[in-house]
Amino acid sequence: MTQARTTAERVLALLAERGETLAVAESLTGGLVAAELTSVPGASAAFRGSVTAYATALKQELLGVDGTLLAERGAVDPEVARQMAAGVRTALGADWGIATTGVAGPEPQDGRPVGTVFVAVSRPRGGEKVAALRLNGSRAEIRRESVRSVLGLLSGELRENARAQDTEQNGGN
Repeated sequence: MTQARTTAERVLALLAERGETLAVAESLTGGLVAAELTSVPGASAAFRGSVTAYATALKQELLGVDGTLLAERGAVDPEVARQMAAGVRTALGADWGIATTGVAGPEPQDGRPVGTVFVAVSRPRGGEKVAALRLNGSRAEIRRESVRSVLGLLSGELRENARAQDTEQNGGN
């Protein structure tokens, strides 16, 4: 069993336990995050769906990413990842949104070298977290590591969110 698979199982179990849902926006991973999540039996209890916005224009049209941002910085940008995660959360009516954008190769894109990846999480009550990655390896390895990384980022945010809720419920200590 892969590390991504066990992380997918863990995040889906946490989401289902809390009655929360997840939506995914993917670019360089081309549906691999959704495939990893849906390989888990019972995923439908928490997974709403995904948008694979591989073409830059679709990031704006389907996910609401700012067109000026895309024109000025290109699709491989931390703010684009943040807006993709927030946009898919809204578009698919989910509590949580995650996103991947980057360059898997073989050529640089938007002035960014191969292996430049941004992954993001959008939380239920607003706010996003973005992680910048500099990955090495083949195209397939970069894509696989991007899946692992976005699921890991979500896992960490779910744990942090649970601790914050526990603190609120226990008097703020």
